[in-house]
Amino acid sequence: MRALLKDLSPSTLVAGFVAVLVGYTSSVAIIFQATVALGATPAQTASWLWALGLGMGLTSLGLSLWTRQPVLTAWSTPGAALLASTSGLDMPEAVGAFIVCGLLIAWAGASGWFEKLMDRIPVAIASALLAGVLARFGLDAVASVKTAPALVLAMAAAYLPGRRLWPRYAVPGVLLVGIAWALGEGRLDFTGLDPARMLALPVWTAPVFSWHAAVGVALPLFIVTMASQNLPGVAAQRANGYATPVSASIAVTGAATTLLAPLGGYAFNLAAITAAICMGREAHEDAARRYTASAAAGLFYVLMGLAGGAVAMLLGAFPRELILAIAGLALLGTIASALAAALKDEAHRDAALLTFLVCLSGISVLGIGAAFWGVVAGGVATLVAGWRRAPVQH
Repeated sequence: MRALLKDLSPSTLVAGFVAVLVGYTSSVAIIFQATVALGATPAQTASWLWALGLGMGLTSLGLSLWTRQPVLTAWSTPGAALLASTSGLDMPEAVGAFIVCGLLIAWAGASGWFEKLMDRIPVAIASALLAGVLARFGLDAVASVKTAPALVLAMAAAYLPGRRLWPRYAVPGVLLVGIAWALGEGRLDFTGLDPARMLALPVWTAPVFSWHAAVGVALPLFIVTMASQNLPGVAAQRANGYATPVSASIAVTGAATTLLAPLGGYAFNLAAITAAICMGREAHEDAARRYTASAAAGLFYVLMGLAGGAVAMLLGAFPRELILAIAGLALLGTIASALAAALKDEAHRDAALLTFLVCLSGISVLGIGAAFWGVVAGGVATLVAGWRRAPVQH
């Protein structure tokens, strides 16, 4: 902890805060939809936010301090979407499915098969995957000009000279400008805050195990979490030059899922988009000290979890355009670096470009997101490019 305090800086603190801000605001609504689909009570919904916040926070903090690399975890957003579309399943059966999913994730990490799979993916494909996943946030930031032109353009105007004059603090400056501008326009709405609902308490739900929940929920939840979340999460680490111990990290997220499932921790995984915020030069010039950004994010996640009842109300005070703009601007450097790495090697250029376009499309097939299909497309293109016609025998 002493080393953490020594390496910590204002820029890494802000990067960690922005990562948490983006992580919550981008998908917390889907979490609420999932709890409604499962018939959760208000107390159980608050418990979900408590468990998810503490699970992400403690795993991010622990893995970052252990590896001294920026390792950030997250809840499974496509997993929450899958749960939100589920019908005919009650909360105890869902908890049983979460535990089965957690055991499968832990096995995937402990057995090492997932890391072996990642080792066979070229750096160009991994970089293209990261660029394709993140580019969507850049496009959303540009599109937000339509609904809040003054706010977004003011933030962009602060970003451009900031990158030139004080690159380490460009993103914090943009965030402050955005908050000040939104406040001046009267777009920060804190009327929904209720002090009586600030804190969340854990609520235990005893699991019920059934075959139909294991096959219909646990297995799909495991597949989408590994393919749509952990795959780009590892790609983000590799693309930024970090050799994080993949197997151990995946096993930790599986163990956290298993332990916190009865309290609402339905599925944890390695983060990609929010982790990229902690891995860029905006977080810190020294790559060896960027782990403090993800560690700071872990602390913020814990605080958000403890105040689970107030999280949605607090985040709801920020204009949507502010969140989109800060996410897009914070990721510009990472997108540029990933694209450069993806297109650097001419031998993998076509495959990397195909991977980028598929990931950028956001296509989803069989409930599995574009990140997985982008890697499939890039892998097929790589195999075809390396194929040589057999000589004709006379």
